[in-house]
Amino acid sequence: MGIAVLLGVGSLPATAAPPVVAQSNQWDVRPLAVGYQLTLHLDAPAPMRASLPLLEVDGNPLGVAKQSADRKSLTLVTTDPVVVNAHDVRLVWSGDLGKESSKSRSITAATGSTDADWLKARRGPLLPSDPGVLGKYKVDTAEYNLGDEAVYLPGLAHRSELRGKVYSPHGAIGPRPVIVFLHGRHEVCDGEPTHPADDQKPWPCPPGMKPIPSYRGYDGPATALASNGYEVVSISANAVNAWDSDAYDAGAQARAELILDHLALWRRWSTVGGGPFGNRFVGKLNLQDVGLMGHSRGGEGVARAAQLNADRGGQFGIRAVLPLAPTDFARSTVPGVAMSVVLPYCDGDVSDLEGQLFYDDTRYAVGGDTAPRSTVLVMGANHNFFNTEWTPGQSTAPSNDDWAGDEKASPCGSKSAGRLTAKQQQAVGTAYIAGFFRLQLGHETQFLPQFDGSDSRAASAGKAVVRVTSQAPLASREDLTHFDKALPRGAVSGKVTATVCAGVTNTAVRAALPTCMTTDDWANAPHWTTAWFASKTPTTAVTKIKWSGTDGVVRVTVPAWQRDVRRFAALTFRAAPDPAGTPKTDLTVRIVDGHGRAAAVPVSAVSDALVRMPGANDSGLPKNLLRTVRIHVASLKGVDLSDVRSVELRTDRVAKGSAYVSDLAFSSPGVGLSAPAVLLPKLSASNVTVKEGDKGTHTVDFWVRLSRPSIRPVSVYAETNGDLGTSVGDVARHLVFKPGQVRQKVTVPIVGNTRDSYDLPFSLVLSVPHDALLDQSFGHGLVKDDDPTPKLILGNVKTVEKNGVVNFPVKLSAPSDKYVTFAGVLKDGTAVIRKDYRSVNDDGTGPAVRAIDGYVEAGKTAGELQVRILDDRLKEPTETFSAVITTVDGAVLKVPKTLTVTITDND
Repeated sequence: MGIAVLLGVGSLPATAAPPVVAQSNQWDVRPLAVGYQLTLHLDAPAPMRASLPLLEVDGNPLGVAKQSADRKSLTLVTTDPVVVNAHDVRLVWSGDLGKESSKSRSITAATGSTDADWLKARRGPLLPSDPGVLGKYKVDTAEYNLGDEAVYLPGLAHRSELRGKVYSPHGAIGPRPVIVFLHGRHEVCDGEPTHPADDQKPWPCPPGMKPIPSYRGYDGPATALASNGYEVVSISANAVNAWDSDAYDAGAQARAELILDHLALWRRWSTVGGGPFGNRFVGKLNLQDVGLMGHSRGGEGVARAAQLNADRGGQFGIRAVLPLAPTDFARSTVPGVAMSVVLPYCDGDVSDLEGQLFYDDTRYAVGGDTAPRSTVLVMGANHNFFNTEWTPGQSTAPSNDDWAGDEKASPCGSKSAGRLTAKQQQAVGTAYIAGFFRLQLGHETQFLPQFDGSDSRAASAGKAVVRVTSQAPLASREDLTHFDKALPRGAVSGKVTATVCAGVTNTAVRAALPTCMTTDDWANAPHWTTAWFASKTPTTAVTKIKWSGTDGVVRVTVPAWQRDVRRFAALTFRAAPDPAGTPKTDLTVRIVDGHGRAAAVPVSAVSDALVRMPGANDSGLPKNLLRTVRIHVASLKGVDLSDVRSVELRTDRVAKGSAYVSDLAFSSPGVGLSAPAVLLPKLSASNVTVKEGDKGTHTVDFWVRLSRPSIRPVSVYAETNGDLGTSVGDVARHLVFKPGQVRQKVTVPIVGNTRDSYDLPFSLVLSVPHDALLDQSFGHGLVKDDDPTPKLILGNVKTVEKNGVVNFPVKLSAPSDKYVTFAGVLKDGTAVIRKDYRSVNDDGTGPAVRAIDGYVEAGKTAGELQVRILDDRLKEPTETFSAVITTVDGAVLKVPKTLTVTITDND
């Protein structure tokens, strides 16, 4: 993927369009002084999706596009000259990048039917208690609405509604744990506007339209939780959806602010009362026991809210976060709080399952982190159907199945055997959302097997095949190796190699490590997809084991202080087959004690982690996901568990193969301890403003600061992002703060010139911190143009009647990086419009067109302002008419400016 390129302050004025250098009936390319402006025009508004809109030229994505208010045009600025010779320009989405072209350029993958294997996939034992079943309390519901523009969100620079639906356990005594639900990016308004206008704002809904109630779409899990004694508030975020295409981070900060604003309301309503409920909720909510569920972009919002709450001292006790089919555009981490990421295998919106990176990036982000985390992979589930207001047949407004394609195609077609119906998917969502919060907020430990990687299941989840990958809390876990660094000399023997890898080919990240796999379809590699706002940050490192004989051994030696494993329940690691390897693969895990006694367990006997995921090699399938291998310690008969010396991965099962492995540990399930990570230092990037300068390259310094000194090293990735053009350097750094160090400098080169330009905004993005939280994770940069605005010089015209189209003299006093545009009207003198002359914009039908416009291209000093002279065979005296220029953009001209055209007869 490339760096996100947003058209910002430098967008062109509306008075006149610059010339076109390439076009079709749906797109055009116009030159700029420092690149090109590419615009795609759509017949209908682009859908409101969680993924970012990209413009793809001849199969290559160039960057994130800026959407117009009506979402019918998408524009980006690029310096890539490929656009000049473009043949095909189309809208694609960040979440499923490569899907459109992957049928012809798919990965070199093993063949062999695995779809049938997943239809009869192993299922874990049933939970003795079902979290999807209603509890003993009757559920009371209520709604509140404080207005469409009740609160200002700084992260959005707009005002938002404060609206929500409340689910309460009737008759419950004392303060209850609180769960806030946040929906994702969906259409905002339904219906047709009474008075459509080109400049109509997307929020509040215009007359004739009504807000779409996405916040009402989670009745299932909300009711299940409330009936078991929990308070649930599901909030509306339509304003954020309406305006987030202008937000520097696609709205993550704004969604987090909205959550905290609602919690602040409930702090008042549950203590002193007031608002729409009077004293009804006084003493009923425990805001030190809070969970957050966020769907789609709401998933990134709840992750950011947990960080923001900790940054502000932990004013609310946010202890559990569940991102549901989330986006992750900036690679943030969520330390300190319990987290479970739900990944629907048939997600047709966030098709790359980028939420997997929340787990990958957080699992070792903070030393001593005592919170548990997991991922829940739901086979057969799509993106939308977790919300009934996004589900056809259930929603009040139009909705759709986000998984497109052949309805009979396995495993995700709507009529394929492995696909869940909407109600089945909602039942799974209810079971896992309710089970997670009851476990983490209510310490109802009967639901622990649902999230510990043993794949225990709720009866209410029905036929769903679910795979859980879990990281146990640190107190009940001993890590042997993360498999993200090279193994010691002598650890590998026989015909096998063990290579640390990260990423896939064709991404923007140029890592020092070899890539893990080759693919043109990034949607099938969730661990290695790059984030659009942190595209140069390295992705998850794992070890790739490749063998060509049955004698291969990869040995992990157990240090003396870790050899007694009697207190642990299982040996666990993550594994996945290499898609370019053999169709069937397997490994043997061999545990050896100090006396040389060993127990050997085939991976295939305890897990299907090495079974290739289902789906043909297109549309982002099959996914290549690491899954859990879990070997019960109690099953290791004959081994002295007080003296385990090594764990071996042996290739004796299959003569040739390749697989990925990660995260080898002995562990036991546990709820752990979770709370806002208020003790961690906070990382922030400064904001900078710099003058462009006149020549050469100079620099500007961002400062990345820690809120306080740390006793251990802190690290973070930092990179420039935005419409950098040729003025701002492309910088990527890995910053390491030594103990006691509180600031580091990131120097960004700035290229100056003497041409008048637009001010250029850009960002310094912080991502994947270690042993710290992100506070101000986006540093805002602004390159201010410091060159004088040139003067526009226009002259009169003398022409002969036979000359046809003629040009006025148009000059700039100096070249500019802006397109200079100007416009006005034509006025008759002795010459009469349509008899002696007419506008070049007049096609001869309807009333005469008197409007006239002209321009000077960026980088040039001569421009164009044209008028058409009409020739006839009549002998006439010399005639005149005028062009009165009334508006100008990008240059200095005193208006109105009257220009005279003198026509000499040639008959």
